[in-house]
Amino acid sequence: ERLAEEAAARFPDARIAVLSSDLFGSSRALKAEIEAIAAGAADIVIGTQLVAKGHNFPKLTLVGVIDADLGLQGSDLRAAERTFQLLTQVSGRAGRADHPGRVVIQTFQPKHYALTCAIDHDARRFYELECGQREGLGYPPFSRIGLVRVDAKTASAAERAGEVVAEIARPLVQADGRVLGPGPSPIEKLRDRFRWRVLIFAPTPARLVHVMTQIKYRAAERVKGADLLFDVDPVDLRV
Repeated sequence: ERLAEEAAARFPDARIAVLSSDLFGSSRALKAEIEAIAAGAADIVIGTQLVAKGHNFPKLTLVGVIDADLGLQGSDLRAAERTFQLLTQVSGRAGRADHPGRVVIQTFQPKHYALTCAIDHDARRFYELECGQREGLGYPPFSRIGLVRVDAKTASAAERAGEVVAEIARPLVQADGRVLGPGPSPIEKLRDRFRWRVLIFAPTPARLVHVMTQIKYRAAERVKGADLLFDVDPVDLRV
């Protein structure tokens, strides 16, 4: 919204469209807006990551990415992969018709390989660098990961439940894996429930499932006042 205000002030004669799923009451309305933009109804399109998702805007020749490294922050194991993927996708929106395209990226980490590889369109180099990072840290695909999330009505109950889960998990994986946590989830409170989590690393899917099953049954006797959620090979660790 702030970008839209700034654009309107700088380009008062431009037709500005703001593209975000949060601004439309239905998928039909969103689709109609995307089709109107593709037909040339806007001079400037400001949007969320939704803009990058495969849309064809023939008259679009300039793409600007604000805070391109924002996704590299936090505890997401796939942060670099997601950033590279998003920049590659959004860059592909520019210059799809007869006119050449240009992409401008704002970043505080211009030398990060996720950005440099996206700029160079070098997927193989990104793959090699990312695999090197993950192998050194013991991250997937060089291990399997399990998430145990606990949520409770109070922060203290969620913390206690997380401590119980970690206490059970550590001896189960000490020979061939590791435990991270417990700690608050990135979204620590959701729908008036407090959330903590424990991450469990194991060498194989079978080993991980065995550990998670043991935690489930042993924690049932000790965890009171909290719910447990088990996720094997979670896709998104940002929530």
